[in-house]
Amino acid sequence: MTLAGGTNAANARGYVGRFAPSPTGPLHAGSLVAALASWLDARAAQGQWLVRLEDVDTPRCIPGADQTILHQLERCGLHPDAPPVWQSQRGALYQTALDALCAQGLAYPCACSRKEIEEAHTARGHAKERHAALPYPGTCRTGLHGRPARAWRFHTESFIEKCPPGRAEKAQEAINSIAPNLLIWHDRRLGQQAQNVCQAVGDFVLKRADGLWAYQLAVVVDDAEQGITHIVRGEDLADNTPRQILLQQALGLPTPTYLHTPLVLGANGEKLSKQNGAAALDLSDPLAALRQAAQALGLPALAHPHNISVADALALWAKAWPRIYNGAS
Repeated sequence: MTLAGGTNAANARGYVGRFAPSPTGPLHAGSLVAALASWLDARAAQGQWLVRLEDVDTPRCIPGADQTILHQLERCGLHPDAPPVWQSQRGALYQTALDALCAQGLAYPCACSRKEIEEAHTARGHAKERHAALPYPGTCRTGLHGRPARAWRFHTESFIEKCPPGRAEKAQEAINSIAPNLLIWHDRRLGQQAQNVCQAVGDFVLKRADGLWAYQLAVVVDDAEQGITHIVRGEDLADNTPRQILLQQALGLPTPTYLHTPLVLGANGEKLSKQNGAAALDLSDPLAALRQAAQALGLPALAHPHNISVADALALWAKAWPRIYNGAS
């Protein structure tokens, strides 16, 4: 699959990283950690840093939040090297990718509702764990049987069966021949990771029942189209990586290098997020907010925190970054 926008040209420039927030509200302390980490990784590698507004889930997006986020990044001295892009303007690219998967027999329409999926698991004696999504049981793999299509899914098992051993060894995401269906990949901070995608998630959604594009497909297409070589994001997204690697392989797209950063936790011990009431960043003192984010990343404290500019602080942290996170390897 070839995506318009020049992936090869972007890769020729070396390192290309990105920060991809969802405009469901302003940045909070946790999202600033992800933004700072991705910016520092790019700067330490003397590469490019892009910003992408992941507004594909339009019902959850708040009008004006995208501009608020861009202003917050500017206040913190985190300036992208190219104009931002919005996922909501890229539907044609996602449709091209879905068509390519359909042509390979790797995507199929699904008529199942969430309730029906839960009922199928209950009938098999499977209990749903808290906060865990149920793997798709494959009900519609053989056809819709007269029911209208609701969504489109990736045929995970079919692709893994077709995927030749060592197809993507260079990026360390090949299917492990010793443990069938186990996808192995490397994270620069977490080390070797593994997931049986068939058991963990099954045939995951590419296009939702409400007609919106699913995150997994959109992010893979966007990363390839923008020539992203390195992805730095929060650890909560690590379990999405195997699905994205499978889609990269199926679409013939390069696999970036991954680094998942430590999470900022709320008072309840759960990930700090907009969903659990995380407060918007107080940027009356941008350097103070950045110092807190740097501390969460294990970066050294500033020797003279009240007598240094934001730009100089960022430059110091960029020099320290490779010693902690092994550069952009």
